Amino acid sequence: MRWVGRVAAIAACLCALQESANGQRAPFASPLPGSGATPMRPYGQSAGCSEEPAAFHKCAVEKMKTFNPPRTADGKPDFSGFWNRIVVRNMENIEEHPQTIDTSGGKSSIIDPADGKIPYQPWAAAKRDEMFSTYVNPLALCTPLGSPKQAYGPGTFRVVQTPGFVFMLNDFSHSYRIIPTDGRPHVGAAIHLFDGDSRGRWEGNTLVIDVTNQRDRQWLDAVGNFFSEDVHVVERFTMIDTDVIHYEATITDPKTYTRPWTMASGWRRNKEEPLEIWENACWEGIQGELDNVYYGLKHYPGFPPR
Repeated sequence: MRWVGRVAAIAACLCALQESANGQRAPFASPLPGSGATPMRPYGQSAGCSEEPAAFHKCAVEKMKTFNPPRTADGKPDFSGFWNRIVVRNMENIEEHPQTIDTSGGKSSIIDPADGKIPYQPWAAAKRDEMFSTYVNPLALCTPLGSPKQAYGPGTFRVVQTPGFVFMLNDFSHSYRIIPTDGRPHVGAAIHLFDGDSRGRWEGNTLVIDVTNQRDRQWLDAVGNFFSEDVHVVERFTMIDTDVIHYEATITDPKTYTRPWTMASGWRRNKEEPLEIWENACWEGIQGELDNVYYGLKHYPGFPPR
């Protein structure tokens, strides 16, 4: 019974990771109908485009028609370097949400459907509404972010390209992606990974990444938007300026959503010196115990303690 005592002690400290109570809405939850204008800080600009998601997407689509990106020795667009996220300004909510004491607020990053809402099935919408007040945000467990969250996660990104591969490294929790672009097939359907299985290809100036085989133990944001292990993500990275990349992801999950939906975000080149990815220990030494609390007792009843 010792593990029960340990879990109880850890559960008493979870308020330090997520200040919520049963039935409480997140302060950055999507506004209810009739709430009026959503307070948020103004958006900046990158490459002559507003960073407000819908406006950025519309502007970027025009710019990518004429922009000729720098290229690698094998003729592919050269994304190499260090990057920071733009457009999706915080991790709280990918739908429209208000400014709070420590966040900027923001417009929805969802460009399809036009209402900016994730098209949940009824059961999934009900589950999403209880996620924040019931469970611990998996980000606190330092689990890999998965897709599409890897593209708008915390920290600095680094891209390294070689013939046949694109590598994406992030300073959050030692996250990285190895993306073959040589046409190899996905791994078997029985294999599920936190980051899923990525396979890339070039369509003109756009890097298209097909992601399957993801586990369902990560949220899309801190409010609790989620997917199942049937999720299929198609990502599109397109440079619209020497220092700006447009990102688009279409998410399909017939278990959870009524239809595919698409979000937009972006990266801006980080030119700070010195440029390097630093070690991020995250919550070192606590991850395994929190895993018991979140997954063992709440998300997956009967899941055995480690």
